[in-house]
Amino acid sequence: MHMSDGLLNAPLSVVLLVVAVAGVGFALVKARADLDDRTAPMAGLVATFVFAVQMINFPILPGASGHLLGGALAAILVGPYVGALCVTIVLVVQALLFADGGLTALGANITNMALIGTAAGFLVAVALRRFAAKGKGGLAAVAFVSAFVNTLLAATGFVVEYAIGGAGGVEIGKVALLMWGLHALIGIGEGLITAVTVTSVASIRPDLVHLLKGSNTAFGSKPLEVRS
Repeated sequence: MHMSDGLLNAPLSVVLLVVAVAGVGFALVKARADLDDRTAPMAGLVATFVFAVQMINFPILPGASGHLLGGALAAILVGPYVGALCVTIVLVVQALLFADGGLTALGANITNMALIGTAAGFLVAVALRRFAAKGKGGLAAVAFVSAFVNTLLAATGFVVEYAIGGAGGVEIGKVALLMWGLHALIGIGEGLITAVTVTSVASIRPDLVHLLKGSNTAFGSKPLEVRS
């Protein structure tokens, strides 16, 4: 999913950087309403987890790799705006410290993974929220579908951008086939990881799952109490 420098032409890279800055700026403003003493530490944990799963890369093309995204997971747990910021922080750290994704392609990577992926995953989860509120099985299914769609739509963003301004020397048909085929498989893995992670959190602290807020859920509404 990560693009390296030179995979897109300069004009498109600049446009996507502007889109990324605008999108992240909007998320930053909106995230203030979702952050409090409970959700702020949760956001840190989510960012750390996403960072860890994104370090597992699968080569796709020269200059491009596929990996788990984490956008749907972040959005379900801490909301779409905080989730987008978590993924953005991960991408910036990876680009600057680990050279995972090029600096000139950072705008494209943020647009695809932090904005498109997170938004897609959250919209699917919201559309299916009534199933998530029914219990662990429903929440797991919603998390799986959200993560799968998140992965495919983020990959589609890559394909569309390459079709508009690709400079990697590979035919768009091959790019699309590789991206969609591989990310369909990655989406299954991401769906399973997202389902397990989200249901695990909900089983212990359903009040920390953003998607379940304001719903009458089978998980209950009280946080876990530890008595000594």
